[in-house]
Amino acid sequence: MERAKLDALVVTAHGHLQYLIGYDGTGGYFMPFALVLVPGQKPTFVVREYELGSVRAGSCVEEIIPYREQFDFAPVCANTIRRSGVVGRRIGLELGCWNLAPADVSALQAQLPDTNFADATRLVATVAAVKTELELDVMRFAMAMTDVAIGTFQHSLEQGVTEMEVAANIDREVEKAGGVVQATSSTLLFGERTKLSHGTPKRHPIRNNEPAFLEIGGVKNGYACGLVRSALLGRHAETELLHELSVEALEAVISAIKPGVTASEVDAAGREVLKRHGRPELLNHRVGYQTGINWVERGNISLEPGATDVLEPNMTLHMPIILCGESGYLIGTSEHVLVTERGPEILSRTSHTLYRA
Repeated sequence: MERAKLDALVVTAHGHLQYLIGYDGTGGYFMPFALVLVPGQKPTFVVREYELGSVRAGSCVEEIIPYREQFDFAPVCANTIRRSGVVGRRIGLELGCWNLAPADVSALQAQLPDTNFADATRLVATVAAVKTELELDVMRFAMAMTDVAIGTFQHSLEQGVTEMEVAANIDREVEKAGGVVQATSSTLLFGERTKLSHGTPKRHPIRNNEPAFLEIGGVKNGYACGLVRSALLGRHAETELLHELSVEALEAVISAIKPGVTASEVDAAGREVLKRHGRPELLNHRVGYQTGINWVERGNISLEPGATDVLEPNMTLHMPIILCGESGYLIGTSEHVLVTERGPEILSRTSHTLYRA
């Protein structure tokens, strides 16, 4: 906050709240929950009254200020800011994150017309991007559960097995290993359904000469470690081509990761591979993103063209290189890496090559 020249910070992104105070934001789907931070003062959490019990049980904040209805948020939050003595000064809002609507911002500005609100979208994100050893221990356990899930996916593939059957196998084996996977962010698709960008398992069977696609992450204490893996039952020319290119692009991206490089330089390394092959159009999204609490959080560091964020040791990144073929198939692979002084450390022990059942 001092570097950003902020006198106060209002945190509303669910992942950032969980990182700072433990509360996972479950009750904040309907109204914004605002953590008001002022240097030298105890943090204050402005929340919906209905969720008060859950917030007290799930957070480490002592000072909790409730409000009842949507229209109460701005006056109650503004009054909290007034009591903190920072009215008319520079206050950061997470304008590029979820859970703070433009109407909320306008209402706060109307309540505090003399206050200078600034965009602090990346402030918590850049702090949270650099992991402590305790966090890394948790993420390594989460990745071990991801590897169990990937292995179960691969060994479950046989003609006629359905997506839901494989998903059930994954849940069972991960539970046996003492973990869980983050089901809400998982994608498991067979055959023509691999043309979907995201999709939950259905009673859809895989047949001979069809691809299978999985994106899944083990989770521990809110920290998720996702991976993408593709497989093939038999032969499928488009899958084989897309996957071969995705591996080459991924390995170029990993080679570019080191302290001091920018997020856009890492992104460019993957795109350059596809340009050399004359197929830049196959990649229609960023090459990766910051990880930690919550699988993804809007406003966190993104490895994309033009991104100026600089990589530091102990950052963790997920790079899903998923390519879109001419027929619409979405096939690829990924790695989850830790940035170290020596370069990238791959956290998974599962090969990112195409698995052939």
